[in-house]
Amino acid sequence: MRHWWAIVAVLVSVAGCALAPVQFERRSDDPIEHGQRLAAVLGCSGCHAADLTGNDWSKPGFARMWSSNLTRAVPRLTDTHLGRAIRSGVRRDGTPLWGMPSFLFTQLQPGEMAAITAFLRSRPAAGADHPLPVFGAGARAEIAAGPFLSSSYAVKKYGDAWPPEVGAAFARGRSIVRATCAECHGMDLRGGVPHPGATARPDLRMVAAYDAAQFDRLLQAGIPIGGHKLGLMAQVARGRFSHFTASERTAVHGYLRQVAKVAP
Repeated sequence: MRHWWAIVAVLVSVAGCALAPVQFERRSDDPIEHGQRLAAVLGCSGCHAADLTGNDWSKPGFARMWSSNLTRAVPRLTDTHLGRAIRSGVRRDGTPLWGMPSFLFTQLQPGEMAAITAFLRSRPAAGADHPLPVFGAGARAEIAAGPFLSSSYAVKKYGDAWPPEVGAAFARGRSIVRATCAECHGMDLRGGVPHPGATARPDLRMVAAYDAAQFDRLLQAGIPIGGHKLGLMAQVARGRFSHFTASERTAVHGYLRQVAKVAP
């Protein structure tokens, strides 16, 4: 994941796609409250700002990029168009989004999507609309070379992909990891350097070294074994993964430890 890399939010099934088991715990019967937590865990309220009015992720020499002001954009979209933006990575006019990690959301359940939609539609309009992306030489070079993909192309490439299969007992953790951790660590969970100049992301098989308490500390506070400072992971942990429930953290921990055993 590029830290500045994200543009619209999450919905609608990809035709013919098998649905994953329900992965996220429902802590409230209110769909808006459920959707608000999912929006935090999945990064909507990180990339688009806590009030969903959008963030400036521009990088000089690379691109001028804003995440959309969802309080303005969502009311203009039908549920179908919103679903295509979230799940397929395309705008209402069919042109591709850039930076929206739609490939992560192709396997979410209809109930989860409905809750996210309810939350997004509940937000009052605020702020201003933001301009479309303008690519500089750096972005154009990465598009040509391959590291920087449009959201719709990433869906075609990764929308049906899954992290390693390690047994039915770990299916829930696998689903959660697919929708979250795979953004930075890849569908194979091997990590690596996602684009030129980026810090390498670790292979998540390293979680085998963490006991439950240590893993909870990593996900909730961004503090690893040894206590050294983390960069992006610390921000993601505090902003997103701190919203995981205890059962979700347990499912992710168990799945990643099993991956380290059977798919080293």
